[in-house]
Amino acid sequence: MKTMLNADFHERVVIRPVDYQWVDSPMPGVERMMLDRIGDEVARATTIVRYAPHSEFSSHTHSGGEEFFVLEGTFSDEHRDYGKGSYVRNPIGTSHTPRIGAQGATIFVKLHQFSDEDSEQKSIDTSSQSWRAGLVSGLKVMPLHEFGTEHVALVKWAPNTQFNSHQHWGGEEIFVLEGTFYDEHGSYPQGSWIRSPHLSQHEPFTKEDGALIYVKTGHL
Repeated sequence: MKTMLNADFHERVVIRPVDYQWVDSPMPGVERMMLDRIGDEVARATTIVRYAPHSEFSSHTHSGGEEFFVLEGTFSDEHRDYGKGSYVRNPIGTSHTPRIGAQGATIFVKLHQFSDEDSEQKSIDTSSQSWRAGLVSGLKVMPLHEFGTEHVALVKWAPNTQFNSHQHWGGEEIFVLEGTFYDEHGSYPQGSWIRSPHLSQHEPFTKEDGALIYVKTGHL
């Protein structure tokens, strides 16, 4: 029987850190905060995964692809170490065995959400990449990936920045990495996840602390 969590992609969903409910994974020392999910242990899923120091996860193949961003610590496998701020895409058919070191690690991960044709494997250390000017003063953008209508980027908001009201063609998904993100619907502190459906609309802004957000659009 499939687990269904926030599985209606026509609905807007907001999860803030005060809403987190960590659950144990099948592997000791590995906990998950499920954001959306369709399926059981192998699922189309968006999740925050927290690895204790020196924890491991069993070897597995990404039958639907894997995309993750390292929020804290260092995530490691047999291929390399991925420090905080790393953005990684492992396409369909790739495999690895996560082994976490003394720092532990927390990642934001999306599984089984790749197009069959999206076969580019990549690892980006965002701490060493350059920023581009955004559409309004106070915004900087770091593109991370695009395929078809899907676009992934980091967006850095200076304090007290106002963006135009806009509509999300193909939906929008945001994870707040630093600061506090705002729109007319509410405020979203660091660690908040917002999924807005196709043709939804908002007018975002920041206040004194600014914000850094992960943004994916066009995939819903």
